[in-house]
Amino acid sequence: MSRSQRLLDLLQVLRQHRLPVSGSTLAEEMNISLRTLYRDIATLRSHGANIEGEAGIGYILAPGFMLPPLMFSEDEISALVLGSRWVSDRADMPLAKAARNALAKVTAVLPDDLKERAETNDLVIGPSFADAMRVENSEHMEVIRKAIRNEHIMQINYTDAYDNVSSRVIWPIMLTYFEHSRVIVAWCEARKAYRHFRTDRVSSLEDTGKRYYPRKPVLVKQWRVQEGLEE
Repeated sequence: MSRSQRLLDLLQVLRQHRLPVSGSTLAEEMNISLRTLYRDIATLRSHGANIEGEAGIGYILAPGFMLPPLMFSEDEISALVLGSRWVSDRADMPLAKAARNALAKVTAVLPDDLKERAETNDLVIGPSFADAMRVENSEHMEVIRKAIRNEHIMQINYTDAYDNVSSRVIWPIMLTYFEHSRVIVAWCEARKAYRHFRTDRVSSLEDTGKRYYPRKPVLVKQWRVQEGLEE
């Protein structure tokens, strides 16, 4: 077990105790020596963990402590790297750049053993047809994501599968990333129902700046019911 993983496990053990717990009990639960436990507690404190107590009295982790990036487990690091690489490879340019920047920030604060794990990750993304899609209306994708984030009504010109062109007013609630397409999930004012719009069929769009109501969580729940994903 790496030292970083051991520190993470110690935090998890401390979280399970609501009252002060002795160092000997913690050391036994962790299967480490008392000396190693004291050293690990000092390390966690230096990284911001509010561990109260001392030897002979017991220790307790004060509530509210958030795990810093260096406290990810090896599997969590693998998941973050794999997910970031997927977005970097398949998303539009701005989102791909954001994924690379986020991964760089996480990697920068990892301890040496986990940093090496992240940089030599053995989980890779296979080839795809994403290059053409990445170039496809990157500006549109930014507008769509911002409208979803801000719960704004959008005006779009859309060409359906039968080459019929229409102007729609939609309330976007989700952007779905498939391997070969990107789909906006939205309430369509014209159809008075939830519809799915492929981004490559949107010829023009505008964020009206007007907020829709009900709020997005309510609309997402309604859509999930419609799709049979929730009762």
